[in-house]
Amino acid sequence: MLVRDTITRKLNDAFAPESIDVVDESSLHEGHAGHRPGGQSHFRIYIVSQAFAGKSRIDRHRMINTVLADDLAGGVHALAIHAAAPGEKR
Repeated sequence: MLVRDTITRKLNDAFAPESIDVVDESSLHEGHAGHRPGGQSHFRIYIVSQAFAGKSRIDRHRMINTVLADDLAGGVHALAIHAAAPGEKR
């Protein structure tokens, strides 16, 4: 299973998002720290969920980081997060 698919599944299970897009940006980081052959190390997440309503940006990131703690401790080197509640700009 691709890391992107694992991240998507975990976030779907945790937040029941209205929309989610997990983008593998590993190819953009060739030659940089944390890059490895085969990629699957650098990701960007766009997620919209009611679970983020009333939460600060930092709280939203903490929520996502908690769900993905095992992945972040393993092979995921970088994670860019764009988390919004429904109706907010993405």
